[in-house]
Amino acid sequence: MKVRNGLKGFYLSRVKMNDKKSRGMFNVGAKPDSCRIARAKAILSIDAKTAVLIRQSKSPKGDIVEVAKIAATSGAKKTSDLIPYCHPIPIDHVKVQVSIRSQAIEVDVEVKSIWKTGVEMEALSGACIGALTIYDMLKPIDDTLFISSVKLVEKSGGIGQFRIKEGNKIRAGVIVVSDSVAAGKRADKSGKFIVKTLKERSIDVVKYQVVPDDSSFIEELLVKYSDDLHLNLILTTGGTGLGPRDITPESTRKVIEREITGIAEGSRAYGQRRTPLSMLSRGTAGVRGKSLIINMPGSLNAVSESLEFLFPGLEHAFKMMEGHGH
Repeated sequence: MKVRNGLKGFYLSRVKMNDKKSRGMFNVGAKPDSCRIARAKAILSIDAKTAVLIRQSKSPKGDIVEVAKIAATSGAKKTSDLIPYCHPIPIDHVKVQVSIRSQAIEVDVEVKSIWKTGVEMEALSGACIGALTIYDMLKPIDDTLFISSVKLVEKSGGIGQFRIKEGNKIRAGVIVVSDSVAAGKRADKSGKFIVKTLKERSIDVVKYQVVPDDSSFIEELLVKYSDDLHLNLILTTGGTGLGPRDITPESTRKVIEREITGIAEGSRAYGQRRTPLSMLSRGTAGVRGKSLIINMPGSLNAVSESLEFLFPGLEHAFKMMEGHGH
């Protein structure tokens, strides 16, 4: 009994140690939805005689092709139940193809989802379950069966595909619009967070400045950053709400030449899924010359969410502004 208790204590200590190392599921709540597609293939090696029997519809457990398709589809849909750290995701489409070769059966599974994470594991799980189902159905007549490979064939989608890996360095300016911060009554958190985030994305922050909620100050800086400093990106934070002094959107509209309604609308829609207060933000976005100007809310949490929404898709705007199109 002492030995058993000793082993129990040993295993419990190992579990606790592993718990400290384990990180669990990744938090993907901040990631925007995007179209994700993955295709995986499993290959089951069989005897040549087995292939003949299958083509003659003499499999002892029935039609392996149709059953494997159903099993593979179910396997893809139940991936999060089978693999602990996989997120349960809404699957939009599963396509299964089963091919009978002379000495092999191939199970090809394609999965599509518009969601925050990739669907590689769903495709791989579907291919595995499909192959295992065929194995089960053929084992009474073929003792040479073995699954020779399971691999990811291709994947696409995700916001990473919009990240610009090469090209000119993006030069940015950050303007904090706040009476209290300008007066020294409150420390700026949102503006400094924007600066830090942009630098982490290898964006050169040329200017950072705090101004009061005054239209003349805001307009003057926007024009200076665009016309004199020729900055690619100008981000403002603050003054986008319903307060009597919130005039950042009005000031911005006076200096931009073309409004980009999709940025503001998309940002509010993204935020609305996280807080019902997002609809109260009046921020706008637009272009002046070759500068992209975007208003963001004043709260740190809202700024963090706005940046999550904007990047990396926003980077594509600069290529378009240079005339490269989509």
